[in-house]
Amino acid sequence: MRSMRLSLAAIAAVVALAVPALAHADAVTDWNAIAQTAIVATGGQSPQAAAPSFAMVQGAVYDAVNAIDGRYRPYLALPNANPWDSEAAATAAAAYNVLRALFPAQAAALQTTYNTYVAGLPDTPTGSKAAGIAVGEATAAAMLAARQNDGRNPPGPFPFFFGTGPGQWRLAPPQGPAPGIVSIDPAPWVGGVRPFLVPDVTMLRTDPPNGVTSGSYAEDYNEVKELGALNSTKRTQDETNAAIFWQDHGMAIWNRVMRSLAGSDMAGNARMLAMGDLAAADGAIGCWENKYHWNFWRPITAIREGDNDGNPATDGDAGWTPLFDPTVAVSGAKLVTPGFPDHPSGHGCVSGAIVHTLQDYFGTDKVTFTATSNKCLPAPCASRTYDRFSDALKEVIDARVWSGIHFRTADVAGAVLGKKVAHYLEKHYFQPVG
Repeated sequence: MRSMRLSLAAIAAVVALAVPALAHADAVTDWNAIAQTAIVATGGQSPQAAAPSFAMVQGAVYDAVNAIDGRYRPYLALPNANPWDSEAAATAAAAYNVLRALFPAQAAALQTTYNTYVAGLPDTPTGSKAAGIAVGEATAAAMLAARQNDGRNPPGPFPFFFGTGPGQWRLAPPQGPAPGIVSIDPAPWVGGVRPFLVPDVTMLRTDPPNGVTSGSYAEDYNEVKELGALNSTKRTQDETNAAIFWQDHGMAIWNRVMRSLAGSDMAGNARMLAMGDLAAADGAIGCWENKYHWNFWRPITAIREGDNDGNPATDGDAGWTPLFDPTVAVSGAKLVTPGFPDHPSGHGCVSGAIVHTLQDYFGTDKVTFTATSNKCLPAPCASRTYDRFSDALKEVIDARVWSGIHFRTADVAGAVLGKKVAHYLEKHYFQPVG
């Protein structure tokens, strides 16, 4: 039986009188940053593989904090809780237990981080910290149980199909074992993961790529050939900077953005991050399922084969090279055409899902925010500021063309897929109680 709840006003009064200022500004954003380090920096997961990991952490954190706060419907679990239980302790326990299960090689370091963090939390009223930990452990266990056998990291080889005909994907040059050279998709299995929100991934089926003999294809082809070339005279310096900026790890960029948008309401922050990261996970899952369904070639292949595609409006260039080429000096890993199919764009899918979710969360598109990236022409990397969420999404779509790695249709299709996820989420999840 769930504990009786106080009114929101009474809860606020109890908290104001009983709980001193926390040593940590907000446990939700603290543990999102800890999770980002574990998933991206230490765990080394690619953006598509990282999306389900972020979703599992933030879904468990949301359920833990929401069990105590009680304003919204749970995602998975609603363990017994009291309004005076420690939301910070619940957050730490939920995030830690999911991360430890996902990254057993990091168990010792995560244990140390967790122990230190929890030791610094207040325990007023007495027992609130232990009670919060129990809530967080329960929601983490629920998440881990729900995601068993969900298609992550399946055994056996993935059935790549390398085509030879017009429009068929193949691994782009330069190829080989050396660092910075194009390698095959490290996480093609993402498309087979059970979605977190939509009941069936085929609900996210995109329109097909443009036929290679069509006028629409020729328009996309000639745009990326001109604007995305390494030696383009039409692309501005700011467009070059934007293309490289958005090549940073997409989940890392957007989680930094969401942390920067967090307010003083811990439960609200947990809800925002869960909404954004679960939408991003389904965006990535739907995207990768579509990529290998359509198996469409990348611009570098298409343009070098342009005289053989049957389209009289596409002049081939056997030496065409995109901006994303290993010879470009940038911070971090070298720039390359990714080793998986073009359609739809992964960044478009994830960014579209998060942007439309944030529009729904804030109730407006007009929110000014600053994004930071670790990818740039030799550091330091300048931040980029946007007045609307849609401005950032538009730039992501453009940036993938400016980089020379995507046709515009793939970018738009990705953003549309992400919007479908966000709209499904808005109708079915994270709604107020009553």
